[in-house]
Amino acid sequence: LTGVLDDCLCDIESIDDFNTFKIFPKIQKLQERDYFRYYKVNLKRPCPFWADDGHCSIKDCHVEPCPESKIPVGIKAGSSNKYSKAANNSKELEDCEQASKLGAVNSTLSNQSKEAFIDWARYDDSQDHFCELDDERSPDAQYVDLLLNPERYTGYKGPSAWRVWNSIYEENCFKPRSVYRPLNPLAPSRGGDDGESFYTWLEGLCLEKRVFYKLISGLHASINLHLCANYLLEETWGKPRWGPNVKEFTHRFDPIETKGEGPRRLKNLYFLYLIELRALSKVAPYFERSVVDLYTGNGHEDAESKALLLDIFRDTKSFHMHFDEKSMFAGDKKGAKSLKEEFRLHFKNISRIMDCVGCDKCRLWGKLQTQGLGTALKILFSEKEIQSLPENSPSKGFQLTRQEIVALVNAFGRLSTSIRELQNFKVLLQQTR
Repeated sequence: LTGVLDDCLCDIESIDDFNTFKIFPKIQKLQERDYFRYYKVNLKRPCPFWADDGHCSIKDCHVEPCPESKIPVGIKAGSSNKYSKAANNSKELEDCEQASKLGAVNSTLSNQSKEAFIDWARYDDSQDHFCELDDERSPDAQYVDLLLNPERYTGYKGPSAWRVWNSIYEENCFKPRSVYRPLNPLAPSRGGDDGESFYTWLEGLCLEKRVFYKLISGLHASINLHLCANYLLEETWGKPRWGPNVKEFTHRFDPIETKGEGPRRLKNLYFLYLIELRALSKVAPYFERSVVDLYTGNGHEDAESKALLLDIFRDTKSFHMHFDEKSMFAGDKKGAKSLKEEFRLHFKNISRIMDCVGCDKCRLWGKLQTQGLGTALKILFSEKEIQSLPENSPSKGFQLTRQEIVALVNAFGRLSTSIRELQNFKVLLQQTR
């Protein structure tokens, strides 16, 4: 896998070097810090699109939620969009602010009206979201320690897993059903059709819709790579041994076994990496403000976490072959706005499909990586709002919840790991030849 990627002026070798020597070691360290390792997620939301298949009973599908006592006090105290020490500091300050805001009218507001106001504000906030966010106040939402629940092969596969990907590709990637997507195990065979007609159709699409397909394909490739790299190789006396499975990797990505499809999928992984890398470089000013702390309650650790995050941002800005998102939605204003909204709603739908994944561990990582990509897209389409943020006061016009921040960093960490694992598989393949 070499050369320049389609739809951008970047080559694979440059990304490999940049990721291996600059990004991967730092993002690994960042993901181990308390602020980024605890993710609040609702794994009990019902599938909105079809009757539940029933949850996977394989033990490796299980997710171990984190006991409340283990969650850092600063993370527990903050509501979803509070990320700074000041915001979490004292209940009295909050009550005082509430009193001054509602003082004159508070007595005339019913609890029902107050709830309605909160819902309106939440609705306004959600207008720039590309994802369906979990309600963190739900009793079913729990903190999960991502380090104790790593993404790996669980044995979850077959019709249930394929129905999820099928729904994503067939109903949300702007694709007419008459165009056959290559190597779809659930679709009836089309004889000699190796999917080339699909790529002829894809090239005929506008850039935005082509990008959408590549992002989803790249996410799929990345998830498949994680499963191949962290595979259950053997289990003797109850002691599992996990590691890279070359045979599984070949089955999913080898040009001959996949009729040329595997390398295309991997190129889409690199394209997705570039998109999320671009988002990180664009969101840097948001975090560079002194008002933003990665607050857990441990001052020393919080300062170190922020310093490491800003160091990663400096690296992302130094990369010299970024994807130019200004080439997207650049047509006439009315058409561009309508296309952007269509793009957003299609992606939001995909985030809802993640609640249909039957394996809890796969659902956890599917939701996190989808939310991370959704947050990256929100950033790329909010450049003006980010540039005009006030230095010393809470954000107006653009803000990120702690959940979005955690998802953004961990999702990019997964892509960085995928590209690193790809280097390992290249070495392993050479050894087996």
